[in-house]
Amino acid sequence: MGKNAIETVMGAVVLMVAGVFVYFAYSMAEVKAVQGYRVTALFYKIGGLKTGSDVRVNGIKVGSVVDLGLDSETYDAVVTLSVAGHLRLPVDTVASIASAGLMGGKYVRLEPGQEKKFIADGGRFAKTKDFRSLEDQVGEIIFLATGGP
Repeated sequence: MGKNAIETVMGAVVLMVAGVFVYFAYSMAEVKAVQGYRVTALFYKIGGLKTGSDVRVNGIKVGSVVDLGLDSETYDAVVTLSVAGHLRLPVDTVASIASAGLMGGKYVRLEPGQEKKFIADGGRFAKTKDFRSLEDQVGEIIFLATGGP
């Protein structure tokens, strides 16, 4: 009888320790969406960008992708971002889609400009750079190496 009680207590301790590790991993992973003001960007190709993907400035997470849509007139991808309220982005900021690594996910990279005017809540990035896949880049290198015009 005493052996079953000890096993039960040890099982409970193991579950509590596992719960602490899960909580720690979740809180440190910055998985939750960043609350702030919303800005949209239009892209020709988004290359697998997903809702919940990071928005980064110089590698630091400052927001997240909250919605993906399609412009019914131009058929461009409309990406809605939530950017931290303390970060004021100049109107000449460039938004581009980057890869987190060879096998990693995609994120939106912001390159702040020099303007003194800032993008307001509900605004839109004037400049964007479309996603360039690895296949596009290899094809361009081969084209240049073979003496294409």
